[in-house]
Amino acid sequence: MEKKLLIIEDDMDLREGLHFSFTGDGYEVFDVGNKREGIREIKKSVYDLVLLDCNLPDGTGFDLCKEVRRFSRIPIIMLTARDTEMDEIKALELGVNDYLSKPFSLGVLKARVKRILSEKTETANLCSGNIVIDKNTCRVYKNGDEILLSKLEYRLLLYLIENKNHVLSKEQILSRIWDSDGKYVDNNTVSVNISRLRTKIESDASDSKFIKTIHGVGYIWKE
Repeated sequence: MEKKLLIIEDDMDLREGLHFSFTGDGYEVFDVGNKREGIREIKKSVYDLVLLDCNLPDGTGFDLCKEVRRFSRIPIIMLTARDTEMDEIKALELGVNDYLSKPFSLGVLKARVKRILSEKTETANLCSGNIVIDKNTCRVYKNGDEILLSKLEYRLLLYLIENKNHVLSKEQILSRIWDSDGKYVDNNTVSVNISRLRTKIESDASDSKFIKTIHGVGYIWKE
């Protein structure tokens, strides 16, 4: 599955150049030009990594990162013309994963993006409460005992836990889990599969502890 990048950069030429180059490398790329639209995109959709400009017309990258870190651990690489040690320290303390000063080498940026995404992918075990996912073997365990899931149930569970404490709309789930395979699904597909997953994951499917329904919006994995 191709990785999804968000570029938040007010320099249109740079933004379009990055968009073109990363799209050519097989990434799914979206871009915006200010802080307000950047935060809205991160809340609305699920991205694998953000390329963030430090200086935006309606705020700073520092402000955006601080706000995003309240609800998401999405990897962020900050791009800045402010080449000072204090700025770099501030960015790292706010939870930025990497920091590049302009002008930068496109090859170096791509290598850092690839490294961060690789580290994210290669994490062997994903744990939440009494649920453990072994991503190397695609096996799921509850209280140490293996749970048998279908391929779709596994992908749905993985998607929910990777975005724990973040509300996912039905449209996001359909797009990520089903539409990516080019399969036709109806509006009940998500709710039916959520129900099936609950019976296997939850101690009491009628009183869900992990998979919460946000009525009129979607679902959230609560840890």
